[in-house]
Amino acid sequence: MLSDHARPVIEATLPVVGENIVEIASRFYRHMFENHPELLDGIFNRGNQAEGAQQQALAGSVAAFASFLVNRPGELPDHLLNRIAHKHTSLGISPDQYQIVHDNLMWAIVDVLGDAVTPEVAAAWDEVYWLMANVLINQERGLYSARGVRPSTVWREWEVEQRIQETDDVVTFIVKRVDDRLVKASLPGQYVTVKALMPDGVHQPRQYSLTAADDGEHRQFSVKRVTGGGKPAGEVSTLLHDDVAVGDRLTLSLPYGDVVLDDSGRPVVFASAGVGITPMAGMLSHLVKAHSGLPITVLHADAREQSFALRSQVDRDVAALPNASLHLWYEDGPESTLAAASVHAGFMSVDDVDLPDGAVYYLCGPLPFMQALRSALLERGVPAADIQYEVFGPDLWQADVA
Repeated sequence: MLSDHARPVIEATLPVVGENIVEIASRFYRHMFENHPELLDGIFNRGNQAEGAQQQALAGSVAAFASFLVNRPGELPDHLLNRIAHKHTSLGISPDQYQIVHDNLMWAIVDVLGDAVTPEVAAAWDEVYWLMANVLINQERGLYSARGVRPSTVWREWEVEQRIQETDDVVTFIVKRVDDRLVKASLPGQYVTVKALMPDGVHQPRQYSLTAADDGEHRQFSVKRVTGGGKPAGEVSTLLHDDVAVGDRLTLSLPYGDVVLDDSGRPVVFASAGVGITPMAGMLSHLVKAHSGLPITVLHADAREQSFALRSQVDRDVAALPNASLHLWYEDGPESTLAAASVHAGFMSVDDVDLPDGAVYYLCGPLPFMQALRSALLERGVPAADIQYEVFGPDLWQADVA
């Protein structure tokens, strides 16, 4: 909670900070990288930096946290903080790096707002920062401890054992361990960070959902090639697609991610579009391995069957679960060779299917897809707390902090 001294200061300055927070974030990153260029190697996604997505995500997170402190004292935006903490641990972020962020963020606030940042204002926002930072540091310490690692030891090498060309633009990698370290099982729905060495000598990290349950020796993840569309192509996905072959080694983090399968025994609905199928496939694989008898409803939308990545695995796993059904929407028409309970033309609509009562929902796909689907579910009376979503890249939506 904010101190009695800081609260009125934050209440008074939150509007002006909010109006300028994107510019503050942009100057913060530029200043920090000028002073600490080593942070560009293996920690920050320079594609997100170039597009401004990381700056927007930081701005939204800080503003959301400060708003919680002012408007909902005694509460914290737990989903937001959990998501950040898991991303940080997948990158090996250490507590000492929070001081670097603090120093450069406070510099940026002063640089943008100038004389408006009196010593009293600076002290109040310093308090906000360390409240947020200390929550994250403590969460991350627990996440590292649960995996039995330190920030510097979240990484290990794996050897590519198989490459499966799922579609024209999605490839699945099955990697095997090459050391004697114990492989602790991932939780259903988690991801790993791949740290790739780029041609210019800089490491770039990217997160990819695990698409199958671990067997103690292997991990499986799928990568969609990110094409330009007027912007630079994805440098890591391009490298993985074009240059990584069977027998090559990849550096992966331990599995992290806070969107994991609920274990309460309630019905489950997976709803995905495009490559958003990847975490759903991972959760389905875990359910098969556990011989689950839960009611499972799988909803997936794609352009056509040929672009549906992991379709054979999903089809097989749905068939292996006694109370599971698959429902499909294809933009190009309702033709499918899969054993689906229903196939529809066009975009996904929850009005096309019967949904189980009391279910937990998991969403993944393009942001407009998730926004529309979440709104439709809320209109049908599904509690917001029962709708989880996974975002690939920085979370520019933060639906669960509203």
